[in-house]
Amino acid sequence: MSSVLAAVAWPYANGPRHIGHVSGFGVPSDVFSRYMRMAGHEVLMVSGTDEHGTPILVQAEKEGVTPRELADRYNRMIVADLHALGLSYDLFTRTTTRNHYAVAQELFRAVHRNGYMIEQVAQGAISPSTGRTLPDRFIEGTCPICGYDSARGDQCDSCGNQLDPIDLIDPKSRINGETPEFVETRHFFLDLPALAEALGQWLRSREGWRPNVLKFSLNLLDDLRPRAMTRDIDWGIPVPLDGWADNPNKRLYVWFDAVIGYLSASVEWARRTGDPEAWRRWWNPSKDGDEPLAYYFMGKDNITFHSQIWPAELLAQNGVGARGGEPGSFGELNLPTEVVSSEYLTMEGKKFSSSRSVVIYVRDFLSRYDADALRYFIAAAGPETQDTDFTWAEFVRRNNDELVAGWGNLVNRSIAMAAKNFGEIPAAGDLTETDQAVLAGARAAFTTVGDLIARHRMKAAIGEAMRAVAEVNKYVSESAPWKFKDGGPAEKARMGTILHVTLQAVSDLNTILSPFLPHSAQKVHELLGGTGIHTPMPEIREVEDLDGGPSYPVLMGDYSVGVRWESTPVEAGQPLSAPKPVFRKLDPSVVEEELALLAG
Repeated sequence: MSSVLAAVAWPYANGPRHIGHVSGFGVPSDVFSRYMRMAGHEVLMVSGTDEHGTPILVQAEKEGVTPRELADRYNRMIVADLHALGLSYDLFTRTTTRNHYAVAQELFRAVHRNGYMIEQVAQGAISPSTGRTLPDRFIEGTCPICGYDSARGDQCDSCGNQLDPIDLIDPKSRINGETPEFVETRHFFLDLPALAEALGQWLRSREGWRPNVLKFSLNLLDDLRPRAMTRDIDWGIPVPLDGWADNPNKRLYVWFDAVIGYLSASVEWARRTGDPEAWRRWWNPSKDGDEPLAYYFMGKDNITFHSQIWPAELLAQNGVGARGGEPGSFGELNLPTEVVSSEYLTMEGKKFSSSRSVVIYVRDFLSRYDADALRYFIAAAGPETQDTDFTWAEFVRRNNDELVAGWGNLVNRSIAMAAKNFGEIPAAGDLTETDQAVLAGARAAFTTVGDLIARHRMKAAIGEAMRAVAEVNKYVSESAPWKFKDGGPAEKARMGTILHVTLQAVSDLNTILSPFLPHSAQKVHELLGGTGIHTPMPEIREVEDLDGGPSYPVLMGDYSVGVRWESTPVEAGQPLSAPKPVFRKLDPSVVEEELALLAG
């Protein structure tokens, strides 16, 4: 059994999240975490809303509210959406807690004390019309290295090189299109060149990463420069040093504090569960040789912060770099085992854009369709290793032809036949080779599917699970248990054996599909006569700030209950009732209706 950290990207709290967001960080991390818990590992899945930075200020000003009021509103909205989707966070919190401020400031002090935070004068981008600092990511222009015309002020997504806003050719503000002004400003920079050798050794030691992620990450090593970790802004975490802490216009860079959220959320979880030091099981090196594992889930636009900036912060905190140093008060902190990045989900051939109304918000989607239908689409057709297009036609097809006609049909017809002809799970008689092969196939899927999920091959995993579903459907069709219903005792016994075998396979496949389809897995468990919690779900809890701040909602849950990743024998004699369909078949007219809404 291993201690496994599932560190999930922090959704930004300047608006509701769309299905493209959750396809990158939400569903993949939850499938992985649910499986690892079922397989017996000790999982800590953490995240929260990212609530600092200029975009929050801009949106708050637009809506005529304070940044905190804006963050409060969207924090609650995002918590509700992720809860409805069934994402099993051990703690989903936020970056405006006093606990997070304290952890972020302590890590900054440790990095500074070890000599990896260097003070420099830089050229800062200012909006001419507002006088407000523009964040690097809110400036776009042409990359001076490869000529890509949509490079951002921090990096070029085409060639992967790190940039500064002043490097861009014809830079423009993404907020209002104006050309920024550049002024001298003093900031603290993370000394990446002093950490380059240690960072390179770590990256080159990585095994099993998705090739596109590792290649991109290694390319970042070619152009390491000091990176600003403070900003000219009044909304964020104060810089915890004399001469800086009282300056109302200097704050920690939002991306410096956001990635520290993985650590601060772990600390908060430990404090909330009554063992303040429990977080160390996932963050400090093991004393017994069974090293903790840490997997970070996000979209590809955040790779640089998770495979370069965050590991560099950790190395600097640990005192591992050209300047040496000693670990800070948190002790030696573990670096990521793997950065699990997904590509982009587009929509009807276009990039998601709230401003252009090319968007499907999670809450709107779930108000019309089942959460497991969306989870299935993301698992089966999401942007795992390449950009994927969401179309309403493909969503309806996969829902109807695969989820309903495949898995839903197997569940419904097998339970319905057993309920009608026996009123219970019938006993099994002598098993034929075909019967035994079906049972063995379903059991074998535990190993096949589990291994694929553990290696973050979600598409292949659910593909194998649905292939096993098809095999059982084929068994039912070829065995034709209905043809024995009017026969004598021997025929009735054979019918019972076929249905027992089928229901055992259904039970096994329901367990295997539960990380992907947790809502329906509970329903199928109950249709098979099961009681209690089969698939644990997250809860929204209203909590007080541990250090005296205002209350806020969190996602937490008891995931120690529920089914394990193994075959559990069904019990002959278990009463069964006629089932209701587990999944909804969608009318083809949904496609035209949704496209009309999109056209607006």
